[in-house]
Amino acid sequence: MPELPEVETTRRGIAPHLQGQRVSRLVVRERRLRWPIPEDLAIQIEGQCFDAIERRAKYLLLRIGGGTLIGHLGMSGSLRLVPAGTPAGKHDHVDIELESGMALRYTDPRRFGALLWARADEPHALLGKLGPEPLSAAFDGERLYQLSRGKSTAVKPFIMDNAVVVGVGNIYASEALFAAGIDPRREAGRISRQRYLRLAEEIKRILAAAIERGGTTLRDFVGGDGQPGYFKQELFVYGRGGQLCKQCGTTLSEVRLGQRSSVFCRNCQR
Repeated sequence: MPELPEVETTRRGIAPHLQGQRVSRLVVRERRLRWPIPEDLAIQIEGQCFDAIERRAKYLLLRIGGGTLIGHLGMSGSLRLVPAGTPAGKHDHVDIELESGMALRYTDPRRFGALLWARADEPHALLGKLGPEPLSAAFDGERLYQLSRGKSTAVKPFIMDNAVVVGVGNIYASEALFAAGIDPRREAGRISRQRYLRLAEEIKRILAAAIERGGTTLRDFVGGDGQPGYFKQELFVYGRGGQLCKQCGTTLSEVRLGQRSSVFCRNCQR
């Protein structure tokens, strides 16, 4: 599933091609995504110019006309630029054709993604209860420490809660906990302030590094320019259950936490 670095990589890839460009035509081949594409979307965006291409958590916010086109890549979705009129494949569900002669193409084999519309004067419900961005000053270890007090849930699902901090998905939660030396099974409320300060630093460091490397290529993810990400080469634990720890040589363990697979080192993480 594309996580925050993959979505930010997509944003950076498509933004230069969309900013200030006018939409000439919307082509919808399949409306049945996670939520149906609005029937009146063409009315909202055709003839309008893109003002800004932003991101909030894992949502892409395409500011245009009198509102925002909200995009989510789901589990297998991608947005990339192609020449307008490029023949569509089986899973190419939407083209937003531009006067420049290019088209923003949404592809999604599993159709778990979304393209929704929000008027400028009506913030969308999906964005209303999100926590701070992990790379912003609003997120730090003190926030993790204070919100964790009294919580018996494991620390990994705790930091993956979007109300606590957005965008720390399974890949990067696993990697940050390893870097901070914290066992993902530990109760969130029993971790010290000092360890949370370290964990927040590692979350920021790892997410920033993943963004710079174009995200992590898993299965069929590629960025907005059609190129794969390269952070997978730097993973220490995610997806490596049963292999040897790169740090100490211990066989990595794998458990289920919050219905997610979690790989960790029993020697390095406590």
